[in-house]
Formats: sequence, structure tokens, C-alpha cells
Amino acid sequence: MKTATIPALRVEPKLREAAESVLASNETLSSFVEESLRANIERRKHQQAFIARGIASRDESKATQAYYSAESVLAELDDMLKKAS
Repeated sequence: MKTATIPALRVEPKLREAAESVLASNETLSSFVEESLRANIERRKHQQAFIARGIASRDESKATQAYYSAESVLAELDDMLKKAS
């Protein structure tokens, strides 16, 4: 597979210095930027899926008129935690 390039990114010198200050040994700034890009893509995919599940849940509740109070949900979560401990 052919590789592609990401556009050059102009940043303030302080941001570059901050990034360079946290590099692991033998890590390059380019690999750090690539890793950061991959992590943010994954985070945004998870975020989009989370929002989609929330919207689907909302729509299902509207259609079925089945709603649950925050107190009942928290109580059920507490029970699950107690059983898991």
C-alpha cells in the first residue's frame, strides 16, 4: 500500500517544545504526531458511536413511552457494583 502525507502543521514554538519534552526515548516527533492522530480518530469514532446509541435510546423511549428515573438507574448500577465486589 502506498503511503500518504499529512499536511505540514505550523505551531507556536512553545507547543513544539512541549511536544518534544514528552517524547519517549527513541521516539520521533513525527511518530508522536502520528500516534496522536490515530488516538484522536479512535476517540472520535467512539464518541460518535456513543452519541448514536444515545439518540437511538431516546427515540426508542419516545416510541415506547418507557422511561426510567435517574434514581432507579443509579440504584441498579449500585447493585451491580455490590455483586461484582
